[in-house]
Amino acid sequence: MTTTEHDPRGPLAGVRVVELAGIGPGPFAAMLLADLGADVVRVDRPGGPGLGIDPAYDLTNRNKRSVVVDLKSESGAATVLDLAERADVLIEGYRPGVAERLGVGPDAALARNPRLVYGRMTGWGQEGPLAERAGHDIAYIALTGTLSMIGRPDEPPTVPANLVGDYAGGSLYLVVGVLAALQHARTPGGQGQVVDAAIVDGSAHLAMMIHGMLAAGGWQDRRGSNLLDGGCPFYGTYETADGQYMAVGALEQRFYEEFVRLLGLGDDAPARGDIARWEELRTAVAERFRTRTRAEWTEVFEGSDACVAPVLSLREAPGHPHLAARSTFVEHEGLTQPAPAPRFSATPVSVRRGPARPGADTGAVAADWDVPGLTG
Repeated sequence: MTTTEHDPRGPLAGVRVVELAGIGPGPFAAMLLADLGADVVRVDRPGGPGLGIDPAYDLTNRNKRSVVVDLKSESGAATVLDLAERADVLIEGYRPGVAERLGVGPDAALARNPRLVYGRMTGWGQEGPLAERAGHDIAYIALTGTLSMIGRPDEPPTVPANLVGDYAGGSLYLVVGVLAALQHARTPGGQGQVVDAAIVDGSAHLAMMIHGMLAAGGWQDRRGSNLLDGGCPFYGTYETADGQYMAVGALEQRFYEEFVRLLGLGDDAPARGDIARWEELRTAVAERFRTRTRAEWTEVFEGSDACVAPVLSLREAPGHPHLAARSTFVEHEGLTQPAPAPRFSATPVSVRRGPARPGADTGAVAADWDVPGLTG
């Protein structure tokens, strides 16, 4: 693991972003832009966003600066619009209509800065029957059918933390939209615009390949019955003798042949193409994995193309030799964390600052952005 440097700024150096503080996918999207080099100013509210996490450990606020503005005060909206006038991007994650009621909606912001990209992050989107409803990741991925695919067929759907909805279907799509709109705004004749990033839209979009397979008859619309959802005995996880797990992804024939050879399955094991005997094959594979520990199986498959890997915990992962060699995890100010991704040959990225403390950068931002009225 490496300790990060402070110089590399990334390909978005010079881009200014205003983030109206919230929780979940909005802050993560703003962190991605900050990791890529943007100057992200997080506008925190008095009293914090409400999750209760110590700001010193909120890694989604790394590489940002923070000011505190009370949007309900007489000068709050004007201060945020002063920032928006000097920004390239503004990100907010309120329910539809809230930013407008606070006086910092897209019409007001774009009137001050016609080339501004105004990114809106919600679960349900800006319109539709559910737009005004509260919700969280699990509800969004449930409604799109995405949650129904995850888990064993004889068990309830497995909750994939908040990675599929909030971050994959939400944050990543917001960032893609913001960068595309920023490119448009910077072309001759380009203009600013609103990016409506809804987690339901992104989560549905993530399943594009599955919908194609479903239409072609290559995917069954029930959990744990398909090639990539745990239904296949050579694409799944297996318990080892010490109660740990190994992950198997030996889909292609040549990889499968190496897998069964190293696993020690006899020639009498059911053929992989005989779907009617998949459960029998799964049992045989499971029995073999239970004969050795995770460490022993890791050594067996080390250096092979069998597509087998140990299932590591969050604390174990940074110590894996491959991830350590690539510095996939870094340490900054005593906190181990995933390094910025992806990587760039000409404009390297890095963790430059630890999590922003609410209001800690008010003076510096007021000077850098020339917003003298920014006092918190």
